[in-house]
Parts: sequence; C-alpha cells; structure tokens
Amino acid sequence: MSNVLQKYLPEHAVQPCFELIKSNHVHLKIVNERVTRHGDYRKDGNGYHQITVNASLNKYRFLITLIHEIAHLVAFEKYGRYIKPHGDEWKLTFRQLMLPYIRPEIFPNQLLPLLARHFKNPKASSDTDATLSLALKQYDAKDSDKNYIFELPYGAHFRIHNGRVFKKIALRVKRYECIELQTGRVFLFQPNAEVELVPS
Repeated sequence: MSNVLQKYLPEHAVQPCFELIKSNHVHLKIVNERVTRHGDYRKDGNGYHQITVNASLNKYRFLITLIHEIAHLVAFEKYGRYIKPHGDEWKLTFRQLMLPYIRPEIFPNQLLPLLARHFKNPKASSDTDATLSLALKQYDAKDSDKNYIFELPYGAHFRIHNGRVFKKIALRVKRYECIELQTGRVFLFQPNAEVELVPS
C-alpha cells in the first residue's frame, strides 16, 4: 500500500498516511475522476471502512482529501453516527488529523499560510475556499482548457462537464448568476467551479 501511496502523496506524507490508514482499518480505493466530488467515505454492511479518492488529484489535494475522509470515519467512531457530516465534531477531528501535515517538508511554503487559515474553520470542501483552491490548482497537471468561473469576464460563454453551455451574467452575493443558452434558465455557480471557456 505504501508503494501505491508514493505515486499520489508528497514524499514525507506517505508513511504517516499509511499508518493512519492501517490503524483505522481503511480500505482505500483510488478511482477514476468523479466530477462532483474528490473523495468519499462509507461504512459498508460488514463494518468495513471504505474511502475512495480521485486518482486525478494533485498530491497536495489528494492528501487533504484523504485526511478529510479519514476525519469522517474518526469523528463518527468517536462521537457517534448521528453527528452532522461536516459539523463541529468533524471540523475538530479534521483539524487535529491535518495539523501534523501542515509543514514545509510536505507542502510548498506558499500554501502553508493558506492552509493554516483554512484549518481554523475547515469547510465541507477546500474548493469553497477560493484562495486555497486557486493556489492548489497551480499544482494540477496542466489542463489549459479549464478555468474557474470567477476568472471569466462577464458575458463569457462556458461549457460544464456534461456539455451544457452558459453565459456568465452577474455576481449575486457569493455566487455567479449564469444563463443556460439552450433553455434560458438561470443557474447559480460557485466562484471556483471549473469550466471550459467557449467562443461566444
């Protein structure tokens, strides 16, 4: 397992992550990319803890996602199955599990202050922290056809993962109002939803 992890994690995170997986009896599956989520935790009917993480994530996002999912497992085991999935117990657990990794041997220096700020009050997804998300994106495999919605000018046309095409209209509080060109319906998008710019 630690040989496999070397491909997906920063070098100095491999052994502690391997120990965390082993001590919590995690069955880790590294899967092809799912558009809607980076990772997932579930306890199956036989009591096995299964965590899946997208293979396409860069090593820093992979590490954050893996610890995020292990934090679900640990929080449920410690506080019971009826806590909120991303409530205070999970936040506390995630912060405690992540803290040993927030150091320069594991993360680049430019990410450390962003991670420290993020983990004061971690969100359900690191993607909702636009500054951290943009900083993490720099370490993705070069995928030049993808942009964040907040980077696009107003009036720009863009395509989402299922092929539907939208036009960026306005900022409404924290999300962007966009109109679907085919139907004329208005949708709200998170600022850092990844989309493909298309000629208008």
